[in-house]
Amino acid sequence: MPGRRAVRLLGGGRRYEAYLAWDDDLHALVVVKVLRPGLVDDPPTRAGLAGEVDVLGRLSHPVIVRAFGSDLDGPRPHVVLEFLDGPRLSTLIRRYGVVVEQLLPLALQMCSALHYMSRRGVLHLDVKPRNIIMAGPPRLIDLSVARHADGVAAITGPVGTDAYMAPEQCDPSRFRDVGPPADVWGLGVTLYEALTTRTPFPAGTPDDRFPQLHHAPAAFPDPRRVPPAVGDAVMACLDPDPGARPTAAALAATLEPLVDALPRPRLGLFRPGGRRR
Repeated sequence: MPGRRAVRLLGGGRRYEAYLAWDDDLHALVVVKVLRPGLVDDPPTRAGLAGEVDVLGRLSHPVIVRAFGSDLDGPRPHVVLEFLDGPRLSTLIRRYGVVVEQLLPLALQMCSALHYMSRRGVLHLDVKPRNIIMAGPPRLIDLSVARHADGVAAITGPVGTDAYMAPEQCDPSRFRDVGPPADVWGLGVTLYEALTTRTPFPAGTPDDRFPQLHHAPAAFPDPRRVPPAVGDAVMACLDPDPGARPTAAALAATLEPLVDALPRPRLGLFRPGGRRR
């Protein structure tokens, strides 16, 4: 690609490859998300990338990944995204776990992003630990299945990642529409997993793909590690009735005093010999 040089392959999925690249114009590292060669001429895949580019063009928020351009008509359609130097939340959960003192500020920042998106008429529809990069500040990434709110009526089948999908995403025909409460649900599952290293519903099977349609979320396995106010806030996000879930702004209002109550970091002065005073 003119003006950009690939540094290494970062990964990808069924439809895309992602490369770390140097951008001569920005004079910085970027991520180039490009269609796989075999799907360049596939209309639905091209339309999906175009939709992601359109959504990203409508958003500008410090907790949402930024786009720096795209080429939808060239031989390798792609979008250029900012490079975020940090691990995914899913990696931290798997390797180390996440404590409440880390999670509450993160949850507040995610509420900020989801509230902003709802005000812009955009639904992410795939909020999950893998789509949160723990940079400074953290970023919500991967808007490949995001939709404009005025286009959700066209959703007739499941959209998202099975374990993190709200009931209305699993079976749109049973609900009036899919809206911002679906992203609050995804955040609730994400926070539950961060606190417990597991999701709140049994794993789906070929005969029961979406257990969240008929199972209540599991209680926290070790309630002593989860303050009641935090547990109640997370469980409120997992109400099967979309209208009963808190909005992102209401969830933030619940979390703000909990964040304010967290112990403040202390800077100690050290005497020679290593003693704190």
